[in-house]
Amino acid sequence: MEIPADNALTDVTVWYDGDCPLCMREINLMRRLDKRRAINFVEIQTAAACPVDLETLMERFHAQERDQPLVSGAAAFAAMWRAIPMLRPLGVLAKSRPVLWVLERLYIGFLKIRPWLQRRVTTNHARSDSP
Repeated sequence: MEIPADNALTDVTVWYDGDCPLCMREINLMRRLDKRRAINFVEIQTAAACPVDLETLMERFHAQERDQPLVSGAAAFAAMWRAIPMLRPLGVLAKSRPVLWVLERLYIGFLKIRPWLQRRVTTNHARSDSP
């Protein structure tokens, strides 16, 4: 699926889990860094259209650069980084197959501890909200 025409001015579209506190921290940081508004952030729970089914989107981070195929995992993060001037060098470096291979292995490792991290973020968020 291609990026919708109404978002044709953005460099990249990313799909994220709006119900995930850990994901929201990352997305909020990227939004602050995206001063050019080059990224179209799409919350998958409320999206009118998604490039793949919801279950697939929930398993891994997905992004699509303009006129490029949909990517996931470390490649999706690299696509997002390339749209942010401060992070662009890291995103460009990730175009190297050996670098992307290492980043993907790290991402896979992260996915294994993600449930634990999400519980910690949720617990810490609940503590900070309590009087």
